[in-house]
Amino acid sequence: MSTAPHPRVGVAAIVKNRAGQFLVGRRKGAHGAGKWQFAGGHLEYGESPEECAARETLEETGLVVKPLGILSVTNDFFKSENKHYITFCVVCLTDDDSIEPKNLEPNKCEGWYWKDWSFVKDTAARGPDVEDGFFLPIVNMTRQLDNPPWVALDAGESK
Repeated sequence: MSTAPHPRVGVAAIVKNRAGQFLVGRRKGAHGAGKWQFAGGHLEYGESPEECAARETLEETGLVVKPLGILSVTNDFFKSENKHYITFCVVCLTDDDSIEPKNLEPNKCEGWYWKDWSFVKDTAARGPDVEDGFFLPIVNMTRQLDNPPWVALDAGESK
């Protein structure tokens, strides 16, 4: 019988406002503390990734969002913490851009900020181990977006 921990399912809500900015916060009090993140959390029993993204965003920021769909699924192994997650990255739009996010879980997040995609992409490109970097699932998501699996297939190459 194995005593290894089982992978868990996480959801990241990639919340975009109509100005084209994305909602990011800095983790606090859990694995990945100090790293930039999107709103999100654990998938609950019977919940879809889209439902989880909307629920977690509301719980963490007070924002109502409309999930548009799954952008990416990442396989995230946190070796030093002995944690393994499969993370669904769900794109969401804000329901009302006049409402600013609130930090409703200050024990888990330092605050919420609107940033351009270039901030997400450039910060994540530095990797998950740098100070002031992005949380591993977001680093893995941006790598997938930069190198989608079908590119090799289109070129007649295998990965």
